[in-house]
Amino acid sequence: MRMWGQSRWLFALLVLMPCFAVSARADATLLLEEPYGHFGAFTATGHAAVYLSRVCAETPTRLRRCEPGEKGVVISRYNKVAGYDWMAIPLIPYLYAVEEPDQIPLFANPKLVAFLRNQYRRRYLEDYVPDDPSGEPPQGNWTQLVGSAYDRTLYGYTIETTPDQDENFIAAYNDRSNRPRFNLLAHNCADFATGVINFYYPKTLHRNYIADAGITTPKQIAKMLVKFSAKHPELQSSSFVVPQVPGTMPRSTPVHGVVESLLKSKKYVVPMAVLSPITAGLLTVAYVSEGRFDPSRHAMVLEPENDLQPPLLPTERRGYRNELNLLLAQTGTRWNTWRNQRSWNHWEAKAEPDLDELGRPVLQMRDGESSVTIGLSRDNILTTTAPPALTQELLENRLRTELHRGDPRASESDISSDWKLLQQVLPSTTASLD
Repeated sequence: MRMWGQSRWLFALLVLMPCFAVSARADATLLLEEPYGHFGAFTATGHAAVYLSRVCAETPTRLRRCEPGEKGVVISRYNKVAGYDWMAIPLIPYLYAVEEPDQIPLFANPKLVAFLRNQYRRRYLEDYVPDDPSGEPPQGNWTQLVGSAYDRTLYGYTIETTPDQDENFIAAYNDRSNRPRFNLLAHNCADFATGVINFYYPKTLHRNYIADAGITTPKQIAKMLVKFSAKHPELQSSSFVVPQVPGTMPRSTPVHGVVESLLKSKKYVVPMAVLSPITAGLLTVAYVSEGRFDPSRHAMVLEPENDLQPPLLPTERRGYRNELNLLLAQTGTRWNTWRNQRSWNHWEAKAEPDLDELGRPVLQMRDGESSVTIGLSRDNILTTTAPPALTQELLENRLRTELHRGDPRASESDISSDWKLLQQVLPSTTASLD
């Protein structure tokens, strides 16, 4: 099924041309991260961090210039983590809790995520986050340091920086006191990210007293940085999305500002409209005039091994969904008789995470006396002992998540790679991408 015409390729080339220059320059990238969990349901404002492509970490609390081949760090403010105000984590571990792109899993569940985070903690963060007295992984917010893309979708807004700016930033932040300052109203993660971006470009970001009641929020400062980039075309800029890793981790939810959260939550806006229609009307005006911003607008898809790629268009997404349903319908009847009456959900619920000899994630699955190992990375998923039926179901679930309606979740190249893996485990295939 050919989804790309000549005009599509031309569009992709024009969009990607600024991205090919990324390796030849450095950037500061504001990360806008969707909310998740109970606290995310309460506030919906999400998290903010800054990725610096030319700044690396001598330790999580001391910065240095990157060496050739290093990808930079994500720096952010955390609440009650190791007794510091901020910590810096390399990009790939920050997103996926692994060290190399070929170790990133195609599928994640809570047990795997906890395992990968703990493996990384014990190797690199144990001086900051030691085991609890019983020798088990500690409780607390340290899990926010690594594996962010398992919990939520992230949006990035990049702006060009210079070597001198990076050197000044490293010197200044290494000399500053790094003691806890977190306060939800006055010194939150968005306030810290604002300070980092304003160090490079003073007075660019600030809190909004209309849309956010004077609280700095990740969505508002992302909107301001996009406006600043539009006013300064001489500074190369781009935006991208890091999709949440498919799997059984709870999905993150759209990020909102303060007023937007009130207006889009029935438990708040309905009583407010009844008790004080004027207040509700004023909040609506504030949101319409200052608070609207679509994080996914014009966003490319960040692939760790392929840089930035165009997202699937809605028509392409529908086409792939239809093709997937047709392909599985053609092969499903014969294939179901070979599943040994065990579904992927049955195996996955009982599986234990592990690493193969190259450090890539796997799931060890036991059923009575029998056991199988299923690879979870793109490089080992077809080389382990799992029955092809299980591998098929894993890839099915991944593709269905990627093709779900909504904000961009995958690029054409990512879908193409997953599709080819699926075709290799099907008993017979009559459909193809061509």
